[in-house]
Amino acid sequence: QVWLAESGGGLVQAGRPLRLPCVASGSTFVLNFMAWYRQAPGKQRELAAAITSGGSTNYADSVKGRFTISRNNTKNTVYLQMNSLKPEDTAVYYCAASRRRGATTGDYWGQGTQVTVSS
Repeated sequence: QVWLAESGGGLVQAGRPLRLPCVASGSTFVLNFMAWYRQAPGKQRELAAAITSGGSTNYADSVKGRFTISRNNTKNTVYLQMNSLKPEDTAVYYCAASRRRGATTGDYWGQGTQVTVSS
């Protein structure tokens, strides 16, 4: 079992940065896939950014060039650095992880952290 704990959310003005950390605990051996998803009010959950154990990354078109995902395997932590935030980035952000090699979605999920961007 893997537990994921997000933090760092809050209210931020448009154009400002915010960093979200997610700490994994439990059976964290080789989390091949770690990712950040987000769900805006009235919309489906979508992938924002993902990173493999080898460091390969994938981003939604809407966040490319503004968001950066990174991971510290020693600390079992994945980060989402969000720059140039826009009101449309307002959402609950969820951390996800999988031990499956080649996974493209998470098997373990955090509770989410709210990010609200004011204009």
